[in-house]
Amino acid sequence: MKGPSVDCDVVIVGAGLVGLALAPALVRCGLSVALVDRASVKTPEPPAVGGSWDARVYAISPGSAAFLRAIGAWQQVPCDRIAPVESMRIEGDTGARLDFSAYDLGERALAWIVEERALRSALVPLVRSAGVAVHAPCAFESLTFDRDRGRLRCADGSSLSARLVVGADGLRSRVREAAGIAAATKPYGQTAVVANFSCERAHRGRALQWFHADGGILAWLPLPGRRVSIVWSAPDALARELLDLPAETLAARVAACGRHALGMFETITPGAGFPLQCQKLPTVVAHRLALVGDAAHGVHPLAGQGVNLGFGDADVLSAVLAARGPVADPGLPLLMERYARRRAEPVFAMQTVTDALARLFGLTSPWVRSARNVGMAALDGLPRVKRLLAQSALR
Repeated sequence: MKGPSVDCDVVIVGAGLVGLALAPALVRCGLSVALVDRASVKTPEPPAVGGSWDARVYAISPGSAAFLRAIGAWQQVPCDRIAPVESMRIEGDTGARLDFSAYDLGERALAWIVEERALRSALVPLVRSAGVAVHAPCAFESLTFDRDRGRLRCADGSSLSARLVVGADGLRSRVREAAGIAAATKPYGQTAVVANFSCERAHRGRALQWFHADGGILAWLPLPGRRVSIVWSAPDALARELLDLPAETLAARVAACGRHALGMFETITPGAGFPLQCQKLPTVVAHRLALVGDAAHGVHPLAGQGVNLGFGDADVLSAVLAARGPVADPGLPLLMERYARRRAEPVFAMQTVTDALARLFGLTSPWVRSARNVGMAALDGLPRVKRLLAQSALR
């Protein structure tokens, strides 16, 4: 049965955080926007006072916070659900250290730790108030392109057409597949185990990260109060073991692997696992198509930059379309090439650095272990180089 047909300037497929942020940003560019997702797009229920915490949190960089503030979302995130990262210590597997300080960089924070739920609660009402046409739940069956438009046909018989289709539908993007863009995927043989804990001692806004001899990487991220969120990028076998542990045993294991830097732990949210892979694409644009977020790239979480790269995509794409001048058509090749060119360098740099570090610390040769830790210690003694690295990640 043929359903209603909708025509607009831009169709965004995928209502994750990046798609939700991009939609109102494009409306501000004077474009009519539709948002499609297979799941309902709803504002999450707010937690009770002192209540539950999301297992999934994000380290929002100052650059991403500035973008979210510009579209009106950052101001809506409750202050009591945000924790600033004011300093960070990274330790190698033989004791080398690397320290970063927001104060030394002239920043309020290196990042802000925010729950997925809090960000979604700020973005969904913004999407509604901006006048974005939301089609959800709505699973699409096919995507085709002709000279002037991309045409999306949905399982309920409805269809949408737009001069630009944006794929924001994640690592296994169906939009990317429909456009014939093949992703090169390399599994790391690791699973990110995430969970939240209360801790005995105050973290004082400091994030901690350890590179372990087995190639695993454990990060503690500060949450409001005496709480932390952890991301343990563990070899798959270890990850399965961790996810099977009782809550009390998992808390003790995490505290011990962090050398009890914050005392004893108590589990707030159970562990969840996410397989890790590096994903690279030959291009993030095609005819009448742009990819953003995880649909455009996949990176190791050791630098916490996955969602920031996605918000960077949304920021640049909206800026390119806002500056299109008298050009009415947002899907013209000139604009798509401009977007791809501006995103190529930062994405390549982040993928290269995170992939190299993850694989370097996965090597077990004694001389490699010694060399990488000597290098880390040497870098800590080069403040100008550290500042350059940090500033790139912050923005």
